[in-house]
Amino acid sequence: MKLFDEIPVERPATPLLDTIDTPDALRSMSTTQLRTLADELRAYLLYSVGCSGGHFGAGLGVIELTVALHHALETPYDRLVWDVGHQAYPHKILTGRREAMTTIRQYGGLAAFPKRGESEYDTFGVGHSSTSISAALGMALAARTRGEKRRVCAVIGDGALTAGMAFEALAHAGHVDANLLVILNDNEMSISENVGGMATYLARILTSAPYITVREGGKKVLSKLPGALELARRTEEHVKGMVSPATLFEEMGFNYIGPIDGHDLPGLVHALRTMRDLDGPQFLHIKTSKGKGFRPAEADPIGYHAITKLEKANAAEIGQGGPQSPAAQAPASAKSGPSSGSSRPKPRKFCNVFGDWLCDMAAADGRLIGITPAMREGSDLVRFSQEYPERYYDVAIAEQHALTLAAGMACEGMKPVVAIYSTFLQRGYDQLIHDIAVQHLDVTFAIDRAGLVGEDGPTHHGALDLSYLRCVPGMVILAPADEAECRAMLSAAYHHSGPAAVRYPRGTGPGSEIPVHLDALEIGRAERRRKGSKIALLAFGSLNTPAAEAAERLDATHYNMRSVKPLDRQAVLEAAREHELLVTLEENAVAGGAGSGVNELLADEGVQVAVLNLGIPDRFIEHGKPAQLLHECGLDAEGIEAAIRRRPVSTQESVPPEAGK
Repeated sequence: MKLFDEIPVERPATPLLDTIDTPDALRSMSTTQLRTLADELRAYLLYSVGCSGGHFGAGLGVIELTVALHHALETPYDRLVWDVGHQAYPHKILTGRREAMTTIRQYGGLAAFPKRGESEYDTFGVGHSSTSISAALGMALAARTRGEKRRVCAVIGDGALTAGMAFEALAHAGHVDANLLVILNDNEMSISENVGGMATYLARILTSAPYITVREGGKKVLSKLPGALELARRTEEHVKGMVSPATLFEEMGFNYIGPIDGHDLPGLVHALRTMRDLDGPQFLHIKTSKGKGFRPAEADPIGYHAITKLEKANAAEIGQGGPQSPAAQAPASAKSGPSSGSSRPKPRKFCNVFGDWLCDMAAADGRLIGITPAMREGSDLVRFSQEYPERYYDVAIAEQHALTLAAGMACEGMKPVVAIYSTFLQRGYDQLIHDIAVQHLDVTFAIDRAGLVGEDGPTHHGALDLSYLRCVPGMVILAPADEAECRAMLSAAYHHSGPAAVRYPRGTGPGSEIPVHLDALEIGRAERRRKGSKIALLAFGSLNTPAAEAAERLDATHYNMRSVKPLDRQAVLEAAREHELLVTLEENAVAGGAGSGVNELLADEGVQVAVLNLGIPDRFIEHGKPAQLLHECGLDAEGIEAAIRRRPVSTQESVPPEAGK
């Protein structure tokens, strides 16, 4: 296996890979050719991700597995489901998308995850983890119903296997005796220590043709003797259990093989060829190294989970932990004040504002508990986990459990704070309603990645949280316009007696000075930032920045609404009374969002005034840089102005002519 210390900035020579347009070409290759292909594939993956940015640690770990799967299976007739899509970059390269890989996660380019509309080899669209076994089981049962002999394989990482949904699917698969192959890619990030040479030896025996023949033939003979088949099954199970983690999966109805070396290409091919033809649920456990073949990523698999796009002058620094390295970009824990020689504070990421607030509030209140579903780094809980390890709980990929765990803690007088991405909170919606809101429990939600998050696309955009939270009785929802408001709103939500959420976007704020105190902002009180005439812009959260620019161009009044629920009734009614047109602005779906709340308030008060609701349109937004997507949705300053100027003639007199811009 060829090893790399740096990411190549020039396209590497890949003569064998360049001949691969579909996986059909792999199936006639020799072992030597497959190894060469794996080396070229690893080099090309490093190069392409360096050009585009994106996930690459997980992909490097499954190079050999990807080659072996497409060599042993008749894809796309045989179904291959990846979980989660971080592992699927090599798969994309081998399935006709090699030259487009440099466009991945870019506007109009390849999607960051498998996508059914992109390739027939992408059998199931993913973005959130732990769905592969359920989807693959559905495919296997459909094939059985149709009498088709296609094989179905789910590849799931050990992190994704921590979710309850994955185990629900495993239990069901064993119960219905489906022809399903589950491959556990155990990259030592979550479960199962290496169990040594005995396990490797056992795995070779269990995948050998003589063993399979004796095993299957023995079943037929022993089935005629009362009790003998069950005794043989238990004996085999206990032998496996002594040297491998087989017992759990065997009890669920799977034939377990492994663990085997996931970088041993001939061994993988041998195991897959054997297991693909076995009937019933099969479970292959492979051991891999995340970032395999790229030494910096092997040493820091978390930091090198993904990288940003590299410029040629800086590419070599990746190998030395340089400024383009995710590890080097880790936020400092100290608060930012005004920078030396600058009139404005340096903008800070909202997640860093939260991370600092959490530590400060924990120092002030011993009841605070921090909870996250496997998003410690992304939500900036690293410092908190180090300073307050006894009050920090990472529940792995189990959003439902995270919320009910918080509910139980709140019942006992603790003050849980759940740090969770907007798109992942959707997975715990039932628990939010029944376990927290119905009981009016004191749980604070720090909702990160709200709005259009960028290159990860529709599965990761936080476009729906205002809509699905607003309808929950007793829920408080706050949306900060800047970093200072974010800190003050977190304090307000924390001190509120009942469920309360602060939703903030990915990335940096506009650059406000962040106070060191923990004073709370008043819930339900808007701020009028500019007095204009005839038009009032009612902006929620992140759209206050383009709203301010549009208000200047249109001579409009600008309200920073701050609180989505409860709304500031006085401010809304004041705006309706003094203006001819109200424009609501939110980085959330228009349907059911903050603007809908304004409409409901006006209807409830019997107030008739022209209203224009601007937000994310009623469709799923694809991937691209946030600025591009905001422009596409008409939510930048130019789009907001244009939408207002497109109003019917009766309102045009309210708008200054374009010449006055």
